This record gives sequence, C-alpha cells and structure tokens, in this order.
Amino acid sequence: MKRIVIVVAVALALGLSMPDNSANAQVPPSPAEAANYTGLHAAAWVGDVAEIRRLAAAGAEIDATDKAGRTPLHVAAFASHEGAVEALAELGADTNRLENDKYDIITIAAVADDPEMVRLATSVGGNSANVTSIYDGTALIAAAHLGHVEVVQALIAAKAPLDHINNLGWTALLEAVILGDGGPRHVATARALVEAGADGAITDRQGSTPLDHARRRGYTEMIALLEAARSG
Repeated sequence: MKRIVIVVAVALALGLSMPDNSANAQVPPSPAEAANYTGLHAAAWVGDVAEIRRLAAAGAEIDATDKAGRTPLHVAAFASHEGAVEALAELGADTNRLENDKYDIITIAAVADDPEMVRLATSVGGNSANVTSIYDGTALIAAAHLGHVEVVQALIAAKAPLDHINNLGWTALLEAVILGDGGPRHVATARALVEAGADGAITDRQGSTPLDHARRRGYTEMIALLEAARSG
C-alpha cells in the first residue's frame, strides 16, 4: 500500500497522468478466508438468509469484522447475495461502513458491474456520496473508470455527486476519458454523465479538460459528444 501511494505522489509531482487503480484495489474474500468463515460471515457468504436471521436473533454481532475489516454485509455484497444484504440491513447492519481498504457496499457493487446490488444498496441506506478508496473517490468515479454504464445510470439516479474530485484531481467524467478506451461503453458512460449535468469544464491538475484528453487520444465519438455538450 505504501508503495502505491509513493508512486502516485511521484507521478503527480512530475505532472504525469497516473491511472486510478482504486477500482481494481478491492480484495474480496479469498477461497481460504471464505472456507474459514463462521457465524454471520459464513451465512452472508453463501446467502443463507434464514441463518442470518437466526444468528442475529441469538445475539450475533451484526457488524463483526474479519481481518480485512469486512462485515457480513461487505461479504454479502462481494458475493452478490441480494437477499442477505437486504436482511442484514433490515437487522441494523451499517450500510455505509468502510472495510480496511475504504470500500463500502455500493462501491463494491459498482466495481463488480452489479447494478441490481447498487440499487439495493442505495435503497437500504447506502449513501452514493460516500468517499471511498485510498484515492478518496466515489462509487461513480470507479464505475465511470470501468465503463459500467448501467451502474453509472443507477448511481446518477441515486443522486451520486457528479463532480466529486478525487485526490488525483479527477472527476468521473475525466476518468471515463483518461482511463477509458474511447469505445462504446466509455462513450455511453460519458454521455450519461454529461446528460445528468456533469461539468465538462473541470480540469485535471495539468489544466486539461475531458475534451482535451479525448482529442489527444483521438477518441472521435467522445470528442463529438464533449464538443456538443460544450457548445450546447
């Protein structure tokens, strides 16, 4: 972790573009960890709602953590068990808690390209404005980075902040261009952000807008989209 932070700091000091790897830094439970889970963590991992309710009624700690700081709710989100997430939230689990790498259940679902889980997480109390990852980003930035269009749309509907700037100086729109490939998914992502009102005039720390980056990369469709947004 220290090495990542140092590399980012050096890159920024030199004025270089540094890819935001926050979207790939999540660590789901390993097979060994999952095999050793007991109690609510075990029930959450396999999506056993009845066992979750039984254990909670018997006094199990709803927000107990594993060595990585994951609660049963985090584990259920990683495993994409909607029923378990819903049950744990109903039983009082903290829907905005961050695990050790600073991820909440919304960002976990966003990176997994799981729009149904994103919608569920926001409906049971998850806050789409949570600042997550070591880069102080958001679920929307992570989803835009990866071109997860339906997740981006779900987060926009959940009133995620469109123009949050992470500690690399990037917004979701900037990441959709800088870390995207200029293809259909990232163009659709940028379109969704622009149509929702994302500010295309916000620059990175070198003074470049999303349009500037699109032009440098020769992303024709992205250029046309951003030029139209600017003139409109």
